Amino acid sequence: MITDLLKTKIKQSIDVKELALQDTQLQQAFEEMATACLETLKSGGKILFCGNGGSAADAQHLAAELSGRFYKDRPPLYAEALHVNTSYLTAVANDYSYDEIYARLVKGKGLKGDVLIAISTSGNSKNIIKAVEQAHEMGIKTIGWTGSKPSKLQEMANICISIPSSDTPRIQECHILIGHILCEYIENQLF
Repeated sequence: MITDLLKTKIKQSIDVKELALQDTQLQQAFEEMATACLETLKSGGKILFCGNGGSAADAQHLAAELSGRFYKDRPPLYAEALHVNTSYLTAVANDYSYDEIYARLVKGKGLKGDVLIAISTSGNSKNIIKAVEQAHEMGIKTIGWTGSKPSKLQEMANICISIPSSDTPRIQECHILIGHILCEYIENQLF
């Protein structure tokens, strides 16, 4: 019985990745995203990530791959997950609203020409939407990572990677796959 569950979930993950492999819109969005991130880093800009829960973990993971290393020993790249300062996070959530946590950091750290990768499996998290709105006001390119259900993030982001699934774990598995491919592309192009 446990083995059946394992096989079923692995098969479901493979099925979503097969759909992504055939999704020309997703492929075009990936190409646009990779180009935008590369151009930003080449010009001295930074990539900012935001997400909640598992998406925050993915944001932190990918920022570490870029600012640390992926496959190659090389200089660090400016990439940051916006949630890692817990004192800031709890102060702003308490003093203002949880909905403001990322928008305030985008305003404080972001510059025109940077990229914000906003990760939300639902695409409707209020704090993610506010961060994207703030980024737009500042001339920061926005890239949304979400699932297949229609969402505010899909409508608002300059570029959107929409995983062809509505199952949160399967979406997150594809997000980290897309993120790893992005890191490899950037590293190969810059170094």
